[in-house]
Amino acid sequence: MNAASVTVACAQLTLAVGAVEANRAAADHAIAQAAAAGADVLVLPELTNSGYVFEDAAEATALAEPADGPTVTAWSGAARRHGITLVAGLCERDPDGQVRNSAVLIDPTGTLRAVYRKAHLFGTEKDIFVPGNELPPIVDVPPVGPIGVMICYDLEFPEWVRATAIEGVELLCAPVNWPLVPRPDGQAPAEVIRVQANASVNRVFVAACDRAGDERGVAWTGASAIADPDGFLMATTDTAPATPALLLAECDLSQARDKRIGAHNDVFKDRRPELYARTHTA
Repeated sequence: MNAASVTVACAQLTLAVGAVEANRAAADHAIAQAAAAGADVLVLPELTNSGYVFEDAAEATALAEPADGPTVTAWSGAARRHGITLVAGLCERDPDGQVRNSAVLIDPTGTLRAVYRKAHLFGTEKDIFVPGNELPPIVDVPPVGPIGVMICYDLEFPEWVRATAIEGVELLCAPVNWPLVPRPDGQAPAEVIRVQANASVNRVFVAACDRAGDERGVAWTGASAIADPDGFLMATTDTAPATPALLLAECDLSQARDKRIGAHNDVFKDRRPELYARTHTA
């Protein structure tokens, strides 16, 4: 049976390309800190083990690890010690030797329950990674419930999020690395607006965990966010420069099972898929 309420956390970390041991130590500290704060689920950034701003594909290949390698093994041990569910970004070398931008889901027993490979590659990622071809996994983790996993740019494809929501996800966890880009004064980061929109139109919880600091001249937005099924922010941070932070939000996941809007509408029952076919072939 799913818990009525769970505490979801995002640990916005400062990481660095190639600093594998330091990155692993930062993740270990974040897991302990989140567990001490009462978190049931923790999301870490995209490519937590390796860093992001690679010089070239060869550097990424050298830093890639299998899903049963030392980083995931360490994360599994920490999840088990602290009794927490972990979603974290991994520079993965898959069983065929291909380099993937992946995310793992590890349950509170330390069991690796899912590996998701980013389907929508951003910018120069296309020169480094092989994209995934599988829908985001949905893992039922007692006592939390159905957790979905995707990565960063995936969130910018509404049909990808909708497909996951239709399959029953209640909490969508997304490791992200959002480079800082100019925006009008007083405006929220567009990435956060998309998190809120995805949460609202699908009536699910969304937790997106960004980076802190800068890496090889790339500054990060540092706007990790947790949004509720109405699209309202439960927790976020947006500082310049981006700083390390631990976000926590108490989420009643039963709200994500109710797709109604008022007395007359339901965001799933009101769909008209027979009219949408052309949108999938354009």
